[in-house]
Amino acid sequence: MKIKCIAVDDEPLALDIIEDYISRIPFLELQKSFHNALDCIDYLKHNEVDLLFLDIQMQELTGIQLLKVLKTRPLVIFTTAYDSFALEGYELDVCDYLLKPISFERFVKAVDKVYDKLSDQQKPARSDQAEINIYNPQHDYFFVKTEFRLQKVNFSDILYIEGMGDYLRIVTPQERIMTLQNFKSMEDILPPRQFVRVHRSYIVNIGKILSIERNRIKIADQLLPIGENYRKQFFGIIGNGHMLG
Repeated sequence: MKIKCIAVDDEPLALDIIEDYISRIPFLELQKSFHNALDCIDYLKHNEVDLLFLDIQMQELTGIQLLKVLKTRPLVIFTTAYDSFALEGYELDVCDYLLKPISFERFVKAVDKVYDKLSDQQKPARSDQAEINIYNPQHDYFFVKTEFRLQKVNFSDILYIEGMGDYLRIVTPQERIMTLQNFKSMEDILPPRQFVRVHRSYIVNIGKILSIERNRIKIADQLLPIGENYRKQFFGIIGNGHMLG
């Protein structure tokens, strides 16, 4: 599912940050950015938008005033340097209220709420297969949903899998694939002799490990931590037929 969004902020630097964050999220599609509310109102009269990133304190018309004049409006995430408008924002039924400076992690949590809300609205029209992995145990690959397509992933290509909130990032030498998944669904299809959970945020391909030192694993050019809760299991697997001496 693609979420069409626009951003409004009269501070160029703040707008640049929002645009950058949007570009990192596979399911967000930035339609246009505005430096004032009046141009945004005109755009919304002629275009359908799912999500509006909206600053509050702007010249000519504030973000709150903008929402009050719209007859129909998209879902809204406020982006502001002031927390004094939080109550009024929630009274306007905005999805989230982000205080500047906005971290990427906090941004991801906010847009996840929007994704879930829009997904719930579309459930009757969606296939039950839309957000799950497609896997045949006789094959050495699976298909994973990313953005609006199903992408083939070979087990042998995977270096490691990183958890990022409600997303997983599958890292291969060629690309990084973002998908709305959880570790449980991924662990259910990964060959247990080939992959092992080493941290609450990482699954690694044992065959891709270059070295292990001081509770850190080197894969390609990355050093990944071994979590305390996963250490015993990991070294037990490594020592069972994978280690000499």
